[in-house]
Amino acid sequence: MLQGVIVKSYNSYYYVQTSNKVTMCTLRGRFKKERFSLLVGDEVKFTMLGEDKGVIEEIMPRQSMLRRPMVANVDQVILTFAAVNPDINTVLVDRFLVLAELSRLKIIIGINKLDLANTDELSSLISLYRNIGYQVITLSAKHNVGINELKGLLSDHISVFSGPSGAGKSTILNAIEPGLKLNTGEVSEKIGRGKHTTRFAELLPLSGGGFVVDTPGFSFTEFNDVSEMELIECFPEIAKISPACKFSTCLHLKEPQCAVKQAVHDGVITQQRYDSYIEILTAIKEAKKGF
Repeated sequence: MLQGVIVKSYNSYYYVQTSNKVTMCTLRGRFKKERFSLLVGDEVKFTMLGEDKGVIEEIMPRQSMLRRPMVANVDQVILTFAAVNPDINTVLVDRFLVLAELSRLKIIIGINKLDLANTDELSSLISLYRNIGYQVITLSAKHNVGINELKGLLSDHISVFSGPSGAGKSTILNAIEPGLKLNTGEVSEKIGRGKHTTRFAELLPLSGGGFVVDTPGFSFTEFNDVSEMELIECFPEIAKISPACKFSTCLHLKEPQCAVKQAVHDGVITQQRYDSYIEILTAIKEAKKGF
């Protein structure tokens, strides 16, 4: 049997990359009966059916899984935002960070369209996230700023790009690897959002080693599968101070003797981040009421 990585799935066909080519494969019937959800990034073993087609016989254990978008075996996530057009805001950044934290992956925040940004406003936002401990890089895909730095971070890793539509993910990937020739779309002036230029998750090989995943643009608004206590762990600065609260079940909302609320008052935790936490916590509570 041959072994490779699923780089694309489409209409129940799986495209498996080996060292020298990509083979279109189907899934053996027993996996269909088990309703196993095979993902881009999964490592598989397959046998050839003729010269061009194969059938997947074995699925290797996953090392990691990104929940949204669902991609297997990635090392790191590059959360990509535009500095302007559409304007960056901390609430949106924090929503994506929560979903990335849930996947237990290394997180890099990439801020694109540096050439169009208000430097003072952007510096404040960058400092906010760097002080928490996140790695932040600034980019201008149009002017090739920060592209070599990002290319170095991607080398020999499997990285997933995620972020809102219009952030320029496909443009950045084209700058990193011009041979990809991904479709790009202008941001709609009418709605202020990018057109969905990427239709499905796909694993793209890099000439410098490793893969990247180009994914559809998402705007995450629901956190139905996140528990209240899980959410705390997705805000590192809140999780660090939580043990000092009087109650171990403290959600840092209305409870007395809450060390987190005191830290917000003292400026140790920023009001922006706390507000994002409360907004997502409220959404989780509302979702529970619906069940």
